[in-house]
Amino acid sequence: MTDRTELADFLCRCRARLVPADVGLQPGARRRTPGLRREEVAQLAGLSMDYYARLEQGRGPQPSPQLLVSLARALRLGEDERDHLFHLAGHEPPRTRRTLTHLRPSLLLILDRLHDTPAQVVSRLGDVLAQNRMAIALLGDRTQLPPRERNVVWTWFTDPASRARFPEAEHEQLARAQVANLRAIRAADPQDAEAAELVAELLAASQEFAELWSRHDVAVRRSGQKTVLHPVVGPVELDCEVLTSTQDGQLLLVYTARPGSESAGRLELLRVIGSQQMTGVTS
Repeated sequence: MTDRTELADFLCRCRARLVPADVGLQPGARRRTPGLRREEVAQLAGLSMDYYARLEQGRGPQPSPQLLVSLARALRLGEDERDHLFHLAGHEPPRTRRTLTHLRPSLLLILDRLHDTPAQVVSRLGDVLAQNRMAIALLGDRTQLPPRERNVVWTWFTDPASRARFPEAEHEQLARAQVANLRAIRAADPQDAEAAELVAELLAASQEFAELWSRHDVAVRRSGQKTVLHPVVGPVELDCEVLTSTQDGQLLLVYTARPGSESAGRLELLRVIGSQQMTGVTS
């Protein structure tokens, strides 16, 4: 059962202790009270302002587990605080490996500080867990999709539209890299049920994946290059670096363009476009 009064108080207090810089926002003008505004938390969590306001007012429907995960990230909750949020909302906190997607506040802080560079956090199996605004502007928002559709390996081999952002000439190399990395993960931990399930589903769904899997190529993802075909700014040539791996096997991927290049100019244009779109929330 949801403890609406305690949930409302907890949300208010967590919001009040944050400042815009904690979540990668500009301070803006006419900020008369401490902490984030309700609309800022709602935007960070992917909720409507009205829905979030009702939660803080102790009314509205019981939040779903997926919504609570988004709120925990938006409010930069630690793991114990995340579990407390679930309990107040009347849900058991995530316990299984499949749902171990909580991000440490320190990792989210790094993600927020990379305001002019696309960056995202992915699980060891390729589930997109969090993205900064530049990554969303460049690659699209995957964090609000159903769980399996957040997985870049799954969508690459089952959804042709997922390849539309990349030149056809790079498709084979990107596909082989995805499979080789998954093969390395599978071999490193044969008892990993989540990895086994993903491989089994891909083998059943994609002939291309099955053929690549049979080659037994192995290569851990560390760095690489790719070209993103953005519908507004055009092709952007990027280096992808894995800057950190957390204790939970989550990876921080950062995409950079060579300084002074045409691609760097296009990234800057994308940053400006994204900032203009966010003006109504952050000013």
